[in-house]
Amino acid sequence: MKNFLLSLLMALGFVAGAAASEGGIPLDRFPNEKLSDVASLQHGAKLFVNYCLNCHSAAFMRYNRMRDLDLTEDQIKKNLLFTSDKVGDVMKASLDPRQAKEWFGSVPPDLSVIARSRAGAGSGTGPDYLYTYLRSYYRDDTKATGWNNLVFPNVAMPHVLWQLQGIRGAKVQEVKDPHDPTKVEHRFLGYEQITPGTLTTQQYDESIADLVAYLTWMSEPAQAQRVRLGVWVLIFLALFTLIAWRLNAAYWKDVK
Repeated sequence: MKNFLLSLLMALGFVAGAAASEGGIPLDRFPNEKLSDVASLQHGAKLFVNYCLNCHSAAFMRYNRMRDLDLTEDQIKKNLLFTSDKVGDVMKASLDPRQAKEWFGSVPPDLSVIARSRAGAGSGTGPDYLYTYLRSYYRDDTKATGWNNLVFPNVAMPHVLWQLQGIRGAKVQEVKDPHDPTKVEHRFLGYEQITPGTLTTQQYDESIADLVAYLTWMSEPAQAQRVRLGVWVLIFLALFTLIAWRLNAAYWKDVK
């Protein structure tokens, strides 16, 4: 029992440490209506293939599963496949894992279920985390990649969408602790646009919402079907409970 409690405390400490390693800024709310917007999901799939699949795999997702997004196999082949891939293949990264580890210090994680795995990060949902994270990059020349992130400080991944968003800097104020001059707190005051991107701020936020919607859908493609089925199951259980209650009353009405 003692060993079990010790293991549990160590696990909790690891989770707390992992959470503490990431930024503590409030998470923005992901627009959930994007999850039922087929056009947004299709656009998100295109962004994922063009910007994410170069380094990150989605090894549990096959290209032809995107037929659930009202895409034909011909559209998938023409718009979402690399030349060497087949429509029945899983979505593998084009980057060699050894090169990735050499360049970034670690192999980029698989993104098949990233939206679900981030469900416990911060005070929001997994989509909230991803939506905020992908909109929180700023230029930091002290880092090897030249980029940093408010949600995930010292992140190894560079800002692959910088051409869309443009280059931004972070306005940070240093505040010294009056009781301990050696301690300095960094307060985030906002961003400053250094160079513009190809998209406006609103267009970039919309594109990120589409990308996160696709990542969320990819984590559980049958989610919408499961929710619809769940509604009918609850209706059935409610009707069955009513019938069972009335039947029970009919059986026992003459019993003294």
